[in-house]
Amino acid sequence: MVESGRFATKAEAVRYAIETVIDEERRRRIGEQIVEGYRRIPQTDEDVAAATEAAIRSIEEEPW
Repeated sequence: MVESGRFATKAEAVRYAIETVIDEERRRRIGEQIVEGYRRIPQTDEDVAAATEAAIRSIEEEPW
């Protein structure tokens, strides 16, 4: 990757790889926490309907 010009140095490539692994782990943990929250307090049909209505209103308000 250094030879191809993507990274200036090997250290930069390694740093990027480590940061990527750390970010992936952070995102995985956040995803697990979100899932656990929905398991503890599941969405009701009313919650889903309200979110759907809000999304539709938001899209309709866009100046496409």
